[in-house]
Amino acid sequence: MNLPKIETPKYELTIPSTGKKVTYRPFLVKEEKILLIAQESEDESSLIRAMKEIIASCTFDEVNAGGITSFDLEYIFVKIRAKSVGEESEIGLPCSACGEINQVTVNLDDIKIPEVKPLPKKIQLTDTVGIIPRYVSVDSLIEISKATNEGETVVKTIAASIESIYDENNVYPMEEASASDTAEFVESLNKSHIEKIEKIVSSAPLVQQTVHFTCTKCGEKNTTVLEGLQNFF
Repeated sequence: MNLPKIETPKYELTIPSTGKKVTYRPFLVKEEKILLIAQESEDESSLIRAMKEIIASCTFDEVNAGGITSFDLEYIFVKIRAKSVGEESEIGLPCSACGEINQVTVNLDDIKIPEVKPLPKKIQLTDTVGIIPRYVSVDSLIEISKATNEGETVVKTIAASIESIYDENNVYPMEEASASDTAEFVESLNKSHIEKIEKIVSSAPLVQQTVHFTCTKCGEKNTTVLEGLQNFF
């Protein structure tokens, strides 16, 4: 028996890091099930993998969901979620004066990504050695989330922020380096080198929205900037 098919609406968004326009649809029951299972697991890497899978499906595979940046992932997912479960979301925010949790309605369509500033083409570490930086990708984010201690997290985060290493003679793409060689290079960096690379990590924008509300308990007028995906679930 051929059952009737329901037409799914299509929308358009712009990927923040590239400016490329892509078509997307709301997520369906099958994708919502994937997300719920990942949320119930309370495992960060599972949630990121679920979001990656949903983005790939809902953008008709126009988006390489593993290769985009972490802030692209956040922005695209919020846009898909807004069209899937409604533009408005209720979240609990504490009053800055008395700490009372207030239920505030946030319009997900108003969420923005700050201007994505181009990264420097090169960062010189020594007279002869430097790196070509990049924003951390979704696949790298999944690997970082698997780290078992803070030291491993730092090494993986620094490595994920490097596209290539260069010296006077060659350019060495990080994708071609072994895990042991990558760890050895990162662990050979001094504090000054790490600080230069950490600026790249900290410069990555986050989805954000400024929210104004008046506390229901004390009447204090609050202004809160919500940043990061976790604030919009």
